[in-house]
Amino acid sequence: MTSGERKPWHAIFRLLERDERVFAVLLAVVMVGGLSTLGLVPLRPRHRIDLYWLVFWFAAYKVGIFALVTVNPRATRAIFVGALAIDLLIVFALLSLTGGADSLFYLLFFPLVAINAYYFGPWVGLGAAVVAGGLYALAAWLVPPWAGWTPPLLLAAFFGLPAMTLGLVAERERRARNEVERLNVELTGTLSRLQTAQQELLVAERMATVGRLSLKVAHEVRNPISAIELNAELLDDIVRDRAGKDMDEAAGLVTAIRDQVNALDALTEEYLAFARFPKPNFEEESVNHLLQELADFIRPVATRQGLSVQVEIDPSVPMLEVDRGLLRQAILNLVKNGLEALSSGGALTITSHFDAEAIEIAVSDTGGGIPEAVAPRLFEQFFTTKPQGTGLGLSIARQIVEEHDGEIRWVNRPGRGATFTIRLPIKRASAAHPAHV
Repeated sequence: MTSGERKPWHAIFRLLERDERVFAVLLAVVMVGGLSTLGLVPLRPRHRIDLYWLVFWFAAYKVGIFALVTVNPRATRAIFVGALAIDLLIVFALLSLTGGADSLFYLLFFPLVAINAYYFGPWVGLGAAVVAGGLYALAAWLVPPWAGWTPPLLLAAFFGLPAMTLGLVAERERRARNEVERLNVELTGTLSRLQTAQQELLVAERMATVGRLSLKVAHEVRNPISAIELNAELLDDIVRDRAGKDMDEAAGLVTAIRDQVNALDALTEEYLAFARFPKPNFEEESVNHLLQELADFIRPVATRQGLSVQVEIDPSVPMLEVDRGLLRQAILNLVKNGLEALSSGGALTITSHFDAEAIEIAVSDTGGGIPEAVAPRLFEQFFTTKPQGTGLGLSIARQIVEEHDGEIRWVNRPGRGATFTIRLPIKRASAAHPAHV
C-alpha cells in the first residue's frame, strides 16, 4: 500500500480521541479474554456451548465496533452506548444458557461495568451495575432454581460501588488532564506572544535608533543646505549680471540647483516637524476666521497658477478650543495637496459646517481624484506619488487632527475630484477627562 493510500485512514484515526481508542481496545481485550478464560471452566453437559466459535464471533463483533467507531468518529458515544447494551444482553444470554445463577459468566459483568464507568463516568457505571443485577436476577428466575433477591442485590452493590469510585477517579483524572492541556495551550500562546513582543521590541529599538540618527542627520544637514542656498543665490546674481549665451545656460543650471535645494530644505523641515511634534496649546479660536485668513494667504499663489480658491463659511460655527498654529498647518497641508492635484482652470473650495456636535472643515478640489491603488497608503508616512513630495503632509495633518480628538476622512467625488474633511468635536474627550498628575 502506498503512502497516498494510507493517508485517509491515518486522518480518520487521528479524529479519534485517545480515550476512545483506549476504551474500545481495552474493553474488547478484557471481554474476549474474560470469555475465553471462563470458557475453560467445565460446564454441565446440558449447558455446554461451542466456546471456540463463541469467542471468534464475539471478537469479530468487537472488531466491528472498533471499525464502526473509526469510520464514524462523531457518533462514538452513541455507538459505545449501544455496544454496552448489546454486551449486557450477551452476558445475560450466556447466563441463561449456562445455568443461570450457577453460571460463572456473571463475572463478565465486572469488567464490563468497570470499563464503561471509566469512560462514561460514575452515573452510567452505577446504572450499568443496576441493570447487570437485574439481568442476573432475570436469568436466575428463568433457569431454576431461584436463588432469591440477595445475590442480585449483592452483585449490583459489588458492581456499583467500585464502578462509582472508578468513574469519579476517571472524571477527576480527565479534568486534571484537560486543565494541564489548557494550561499548556495558554503557556504556548503566552510564549508565542512573548517572542513576538520581543521581536517587535527589537525592531522598535532599531527603528528608534534609526529615528534618532536620522533626526540628527536632518538637523545637521540644515546648515549646509542654508549655505548652499545662499551661495546659489549669490551665484545667480553674478550670472544674471553678465550677458552671453553661456551665462544664460549657467543661470538655468543655478535655478535648477536652487529648486532642488529648496525641495531638500522643505523635506528636512517637514521631517523635523513630524519628529518633534509639539504639544498642542489649546485656546478658543474662530475657525471661520482661520479659514478666511488661510484662503487669503494662498490665493495669490493659486492665481499665478491659473487656479481659483473659494471659501464657503457657515455663520453658525462657534468658537472652538484649538491649537491655531497646528490646525492651520493641517489645513494648509490639505490645501497644498489639493492645489497640486489641479491643472490650470481648476478650483479649490474650503468650507466649514456646524452640526451641533462637531465642526467640519472640508477641502475640495476639481482634480482627478484619488486612484484606487493609492487609497490604502494615503496616510502612510513617506509615501508619495509626487516627484518633489515628502510623503509627510497627510500624515502630519492626521496626527494634528487626532491631537484635537478629531478625525480626518476623504471621499472621491465622481467627475469632480476629491474632498478631505476634518471633523473636530465641540468638546474634546481629553478636555472632559483631564489626566491625573
